[in-house]
Amino acid sequence: MEVIKKPDPKFAYWHGIPREEIPWYPTIDEEKCIGCKLCFVSCGRNVFSFDNEIHKAVVTKPYNCMVGCSTCATICPTGAILFPPKEIVHKIEKEHRVIGKIQKKAKAKMAKQEYERVRAEVLAELEKATFNMKYAITGHILERKLLNKLLEYMKDKPLDLVDIKLHTPSIKGCWNEKAPSYLEFVLSATGESDLEGYTKEIDKIIEESGCVIIEKNKV
Repeated sequence: MEVIKKPDPKFAYWHGIPREEIPWYPTIDEEKCIGCKLCFVSCGRNVFSFDNEIHKAVVTKPYNCMVGCSTCATICPTGAILFPPKEIVHKIEKEHRVIGKIQKKAKAKMAKQEYERVRAEVLAELEKATFNMKYAITGHILERKLLNKLLEYMKDKPLDLVDIKLHTPSIKGCWNEKAPSYLEFVLSATGESDLEGYTKEIDKIIEESGCVIIEKNKV
């Protein structure tokens, strides 16, 4: 079977390093391989093919292998799969200063996880609320500072806006071309049985800002 020396495009780089420059991939001891197909089935990156003529697994896309991964060797029942020493990866990390490069990625991932955590908590509180109203609004939301006005109104009231989604064609389009934006949110109040008075004021603020309510439903 032909061995493909280039990785699939989505595996072409490892932290900015061309994958072909990193000699990390499995090799198979054919004498030990019993053709169980465990590596062939388990590898999610299609590193292995299976040769039905010799009834053995074959490494056909070595550079698809995740750098540092050796799961296939761990699960191989006969120890037929071998990898280079881990020191090769450590050397690459030092030479290319990988640890420094990933700090921004780590910060972004942590920020995303924190966002998801807070969002889950907010949505959990939303489910406990006694009264919720979903709004969909269109208009010059950013330019008219609609969210700022709503926040000012709610600051001393048992209200909050949750699950906010703002869609805008482009930031320049909003200011230069006066393109409208689209805003969705849920007005939520805990401990209140009736939001009628509050929603009237919210509606008034929206309308005085020149925006249009296109949907308003209890949820």
